Amino acid sequence: PDIAFGEKLRVTLVALVPTMLLIFTVLGTILLGMATPTEAAACGALGSIILAAAYRNLTLPVLWTSAVKTVNISAMILLIVLGGSMFAGVFFASGGMATVQALLMDTGLSPWMILGLILLIAFIAGFVLDLISVVLIIIPVAMPIVRMLGFDEIWFCVAFLVVLQTSYLTPPLAPAIFYLRAITPPEVTLRHMYRGVVPFILAQLVVLALVLAFPEIALWLPDVMGGP
Repeated sequence: PDIAFGEKLRVTLVALVPTMLLIFTVLGTILLGMATPTEAAACGALGSIILAAAYRNLTLPVLWTSAVKTVNISAMILLIVLGGSMFAGVFFASGGMATVQALLMDTGLSPWMILGLILLIAFIAGFVLDLISVVLIIIPVAMPIVRMLGFDEIWFCVAFLVVLQTSYLTPPLAPAIFYLRAITPPEVTLRHMYRGVVPFILAQLVVLALVLAFPEIALWLPDVMGGP
């Protein structure tokens, strides 16, 4: 039997509104300056517990599973951060940054060409490394160079992340495609997915070109949030 529109609306709101409130609790409090990211994450965790209790899913097994997954993910991220911090520390202490800067200056490349080289390295690294690893390895090395060349650091970071997103979508490696492949139906082959991702890659390239050509696109929101 057909379900009345009012019932459909009620079911949709019951499922949607709590989730949207939880998202606002995390992201909204950060954007409005009401909480730091760590505080917002704590509020999000508390909100998740409240929602689980409201949906009558708050049981000891659920809490235990959530705690174990939290510890596993946190340990993985902290291990990556530790490795990246050690790499950056050794690199700077051994004079690697001065060597890289001297090499770049000796090449005679323009600032934009050096920026393109950094983004190209990040693009290639995104094929084989996860996002956090690429950020922790490349950003400590690239940021002083970007600052020396006179580019805005926030603008560079936005362009850097757009490049990494594009790298995650680009065949033949395309980590995002392989993540998605695990949940796609058997009749959907990698060839289908390679073809399907092309429009998204082109869209990413357009976004990257716009960000590079018009830095205000990347800087508008930070400027608004930062105030005068």
